[in-house]
Amino acid sequence: MNGPEIRVEFAPELLLFVPRARRSGATPAAVDGVSTLGHVVESLGVPLTEVGSLVVDGRTVPPGHIPTAGESVTVRPVDRPQRVPGAPLRFLLDVHLGTLARRLRLLGVDTAYESSDIGDPALAARSAAERRVLLSRDRGLLRRRELWAGAFVYSTRPDDQLHDVLHRFAPDLRPWTRCTACNGLLRAATKDEVADQLESGTQRSYDVFAQCTECGRAYWRGAHHEQLEAIVNRYVP
Repeated sequence: MNGPEIRVEFAPELLLFVPRARRSGATPAAVDGVSTLGHVVESLGVPLTEVGSLVVDGRTVPPGHIPTAGESVTVRPVDRPQRVPGAPLRFLLDVHLGTLARRLRLLGVDTAYESSDIGDPALAARSAAERRVLLSRDRGLLRRRELWAGAFVYSTRPDDQLHDVLHRFAPDLRPWTRCTACNGLLRAATKDEVADQLESGTQRSYDVFAQCTECGRAYWRGAHHEQLEAIVNRYVP
């Protein structure tokens, strides 16, 4: 490698983002006297959404720090639970995380979700406009500058995804209060109010209903309730 260099070492939690050649101890990275340390870290594969702090020669610096030759950098992960300042904790999920979205809504977490691919610029813009934490497995999306806040979803398994998001952000949980279809709030409803959505067997078997205040969808303790209740019980005593 030619030109001035710094040495960068990543915390073990961040090594999955880093090329294998850079996963063993501190490795050299070129600097140009203009690019920020945040840019250098992202060029090595780690989205800044996953970085908790940057330590240069023993002192913490912001991502806008301009590194100079010879500096030693330690890249640390975010602290857990991660605090998101400036807004109530709300999420926005990309098109690949539909099951996670429904499970977060089941637990009463305010979760917007795009069921179609609206494109990275639109997702990042919505995150900023609504001040929502964008959850995605797309590293490129998480590097967009207009993003308000974001987090990488580390697993492809919905159970693990849910556990990781809850462990990372520790949101308030209010199970059975949100529509799993549209994220609207639920209210108690009479059988007559939702009768047009019920089959005859359901009308005979159930008397307690809820209805979404946004899309009007009806809910009751149907065939899948035990499975959903098992998910809730893992996180809410």
